[in-house]
Amino acid sequence: MRMRNALAATLSVLAITAGLGMTSAAAEELKVWTLSFDNDSANVAWKKIIEEFQAANPDITISLENRSVDEHKAALRVAAQSSQGPDIYFMWAGLGLGGEFVNAGLSQPLDKYYDQYGWDKRLVGTAGGFSKIYEGGRHGVPYTFHGEGIYYNKALFEKAGITQPPASYDELKADAAKLKEAGIPAMTFGGTVNWHLMRLMDVILEAKCGADKHDALMAMKVDWSTEACASASFQELNDWSQNYILSPFMGIDNSQSFNLFLAGRAAMMLEGDWLVSQLRNENRLADFDLFPVPTGTDRLYGFAEYLYVSSKSDKADAAAKFLDYMLSDKVQQDNLGAFGSISINSNVKYDKIDPLDQKWMDIFAQYDKIYMNGDQAFPLDVTTEYFRVINEVASGNIKPEDAGKAMQSFIANRT
Repeated sequence: MRMRNALAATLSVLAITAGLGMTSAAAEELKVWTLSFDNDSANVAWKKIIEEFQAANPDITISLENRSVDEHKAALRVAAQSSQGPDIYFMWAGLGLGGEFVNAGLSQPLDKYYDQYGWDKRLVGTAGGFSKIYEGGRHGVPYTFHGEGIYYNKALFEKAGITQPPASYDELKADAAKLKEAGIPAMTFGGTVNWHLMRLMDVILEAKCGADKHDALMAMKVDWSTEACASASFQELNDWSQNYILSPFMGIDNSQSFNLFLAGRAAMMLEGDWLVSQLRNENRLADFDLFPVPTGTDRLYGFAEYLYVSSKSDKADAAAKFLDYMLSDKVQQDNLGAFGSISINSNVKYDKIDPLDQKWMDIFAQYDKIYMNGDQAFPLDVTTEYFRVINEVASGNIKPEDAGKAMQSFIANRT
């Protein structure tokens, strides 16, 4: 009897073990690679989202791996050359950063999932627009999105006799001249951080070259040394640097530039939607307004962070299911503010919204096309040269007419 009971107990344990093994084998594991988050609210949100998704989808488990920026890029470059790697990975959108891995074959097109889940019906148009810039289909879904525009000091505009925001680039330059005549520097930048002044060059290129030619320059498909609009853009950058930017600016950073803006030392600042929270923290929201950069191309200046499905993954359906959950109205509403001040979901509701936040909401709704920051459009090595040439033109060390030649020489000699 004792042996019979022991045998029965053993068989029972084996049956339970086998059952657990079957459950484990049935569950698909999705490996998600992303960055290490300095913002703890993002860590908390990811943990919560994963736990709730797994509870609703017991057949799928999520394994999250976090790395620093450089380690993340290095791991993805290894993954692109092997059969191992993530099912879903984080990367910025754009022909440069995101495009590096799309071009390396690491991302698979998601067109059928955009159709299956109707993502375009819930995404902010400008946020989803980055998925359309690659050849061969739509790659990735938005994780965060930021727009950039021109903030202005309302009192300084009034002092210079400017009664409404400019509607064209020429009007923007005319307003800069009015501000100068009134003894007011038009804009402030921090030159020690390369990307700050880069924004001005980016928007000038958009205005002077138009959308198609600007994109072609960033894609290095046209010659910077012979393209007339590139030369004209560097001339414009030189003009702004010599006449309309608060000087000296090459020795200060963006934070110092912001403090000067707050102090009324310059009338305008080219910044992203995140500046609203900075102005709110300073209790200065009422003193400022904003407008999108008037380039005449009907495209918004901005950038996005994306989640891509790896081409090496054989779990694309499960990956798309998780991405759909991430993009859902409920998840985006429940985690509003965890990943950014503005959701990529157009159905999210904002309570007690400030006028400048509402202005951004209106701007995002107005545009369905974007152009991105140069450091996200170019590969890293070209970005570094782009920074150098911009800084040298602004400092007067390179003549504007020679800047395009310097860019093209670097591009032509890349190895």
